[in-house]
Amino acid sequence: MISLIKDKKTKEFGDFQTPRELAFEVCLLLSRLNLKPSTIIEPTCGLGSFVGASRKIFHSAKILGFDISPNYIAQTQDKFKDEENISIFEANFFETDWKELFKTFEKPILVLGNPPWVTNSQLGVLESDNLPEKKNFQNFSGFDAMTGKSNFDISEWMLINLFESLNRQNAQLAMLIKSSVARKILTYAWKNNIRFSKSAIYKIETEKHFNASVDSCLLFCDFSGDQQTFTTEIFAGISDEKSSQTIGFENGELLASVDLYQKWKYLNGGSKIKWRSGIKHDCSKVMELTKDGEKYKNNLGEVFELEDQFVFPMLKSSDIANGNLQPRRWMLVTQKDVKDTTEKIAEIAPKTWDYLTLHAEFLDRRGSSIYKKRARFAMFGIGDYSFAVWKVVISGFYKKLNFNLVGSYDNKPIVLDDTCYFLPFETESEAKKVCDLLNSTAAQEFFKSFIFWDAKRPITVDILQKLDLTKLEKFSKTKAQNGLKKAFQELSENCNNESIGVNLQNSFNFEE
Repeated sequence: MISLIKDKKTKEFGDFQTPRELAFEVCLLLSRLNLKPSTIIEPTCGLGSFVGASRKIFHSAKILGFDISPNYIAQTQDKFKDEENISIFEANFFETDWKELFKTFEKPILVLGNPPWVTNSQLGVLESDNLPEKKNFQNFSGFDAMTGKSNFDISEWMLINLFESLNRQNAQLAMLIKSSVARKILTYAWKNNIRFSKSAIYKIETEKHFNASVDSCLLFCDFSGDQQTFTTEIFAGISDEKSSQTIGFENGELLASVDLYQKWKYLNGGSKIKWRSGIKHDCSKVMELTKDGEKYKNNLGEVFELEDQFVFPMLKSSDIANGNLQPRRWMLVTQKDVKDTTEKIAEIAPKTWDYLTLHAEFLDRRGSSIYKKRARFAMFGIGDYSFAVWKVVISGFYKKLNFNLVGSYDNKPIVLDDTCYFLPFETESEAKKVCDLLNSTAAQEFFKSFIFWDAKRPITVDILQKLDLTKLEKFSKTKAQNGLKKAFQELSENCNNESIGVNLQNSFNFEE
């Protein structure tokens, strides 16, 4: 999203001013939800779209706006200088004690706004000082931290701060944020015992309102009341009165569909076979090749003669997603295991080593820290499994839950890029059996209960690893031998909750 912004200052503050029409539409929704705030607070008010919309809808509320930009503060103060119930203050969100501040205002409080849509890593590239104190609040470590999971949206940090400050208060919150951030915030709140009696997500037309290509929404949470809810209704639009989906939280897991999860939760036990990612090299210009007669052409347009020993047919995520399972590309693979040295290539395949050293500048400047203290020209996500003759594969990037069977090509095992996931097998029969199981209705609906299709990478190893293939195979065999009704009776009998078992049976159409 930041690529759409040319101005450095706009990038630095993640500045997407809320259109007045959208702000008014949001406030009308909050009025329909019967909110009657005494105090309305906008922590990042910008030019005051929400301040103005709030004044039109909530006439008796005291409205306070805060922003870090002196220019915006001056313009907004001037705009509302004749409104006695509106006050605008210059303040740095990250230096403000919101919990103490909220204690001073008349309840109920409505916290409203549109925080910055920018990540901490993007701000780091810009050398911005508009950042919170560096803190690993997500507690990522090791490989997760090195490969980017520790990157977060600034709005995520802001919302966590606000949620903790509003916990168990007579208050509501309504924020325009990325849909992915909304889910992270809800998950954080559920995991950390932050109580809200009601929550909802209303999708917005981001392209229309902000001219940006990202899924976004209005997140609403009500912190008043004594009950805690672990489900959130999803609405396709702000004007919709009927939800289209229910997400939730159970046993420490975020659910994309509560209904589907309740239907298949017995299958949630973990795969005994470990799902793997494809090979990570971070240098497609050099390491990915096409055939040019008996030689190989790289993505720089150069043609070289290489020994075949370290070159393998490959499939990319797009190939897998589109069913193009005959390789058109090749990958130069320098190791069989991440601990392997690479100097031996010089003796075994001198042309290949010359090629690598000729392009060392590309490989040596790979930014990821996973290559530090490893062999020169090293790769990652590689092991014996990478060279399994048979694989059940799926793309992580595309919105297609379709598993494919991949074998060898040109007498070599096919390798995959790191946006693909796979299970390795020694025999075709075993691989085909598992592939059929994974494409069954039971497996598909189980996975869909966890998948958010608007995510950057909807299908992940974590999701794939949840499915217990042993239980799925047992269900499939019972269905084949005794019919669907009997299979589901056995499935429901194994559920811990008897009422869930009854609901499972009732949810099926038992026509064979």
